[in-house]
Amino acid sequence: MTPLIEVRDLRFRYDDGTLALDGIDFRLDTGESVAVLGANGSGKTTFVLHLNGLLTGAGSIQVCGLAMEKRNMATIRQKIGLVFQDSEAQLFMPTVLEDVAFGLLNRGMRADEASDRARAALATVGMVSAESRAPYHLSAGEKKRVAIAGILAMEPEILVLDEPTTFLDPPGQCALAELLMSLPQAKILVTHDVPFAEAMCGRAVFFEKGKIAADGDVGEIVERFEWRFTLPVSAGGAGRPRGASPPGK
Repeated sequence: MTPLIEVRDLRFRYDDGTLALDGIDFRLDTGESVAVLGANGSGKTTFVLHLNGLLTGAGSIQVCGLAMEKRNMATIRQKIGLVFQDSEAQLFMPTVLEDVAFGLLNRGMRADEASDRARAALATVGMVSAESRAPYHLSAGEKKRVAIAGILAMEPEILVLDEPTTFLDPPGQCALAELLMSLPQAKILVTHDVPFAEAMCGRAVFFEKGKIAADGDVGEIVERFEWRFTLPVSAGGAGRPRGASPPGK
């Protein structure tokens, strides 16, 4: 079966000389949800920005069987929907409906068709009642849903989400997880949120110094790299950092 995404020996160096990606091999199959884990600066975001051509490095990338080449770029960008960490970076029109319809109009779709498609996408994310509101009046969770609606309106085959739980409270995180699990697209989630990754994904890759250091079950990767937030248990009480004095001392 042809993978949705196949990356081979991807390398990228920033203008200041920083080697951000150092030989990445990666595959995403139909229906998969993959968590991308690793420390800040390990190459995670640089990697996903290559998947729709926002950055270009050495090596090869194929998306839905199409080589990452200039002649295929428009089609590839329709197949991959990238949701940024800060939803406000994607919301800039006067109303929610105009924002969600923007990409469709930019592709040359008629205004009435674009509005219908945008309303359908807003219904999918539970935000159709907000179509006349200004995006900057929305909560963080609502902004995230509208940003996702703008991507869904383009009917992509793959969703790439960079730190999707940023700015969301726990109920907002749960609502987002439920929404994403209801969507049929394959997904790549760049995240530090281990519980969210475990709920959403069956597989994880761990980035380390521009390389994928491990690829496997989410729980196994988390345990192997000690990537779960825990405080050591001390004799004076559970959950207190080592060396900390008991309360009142």
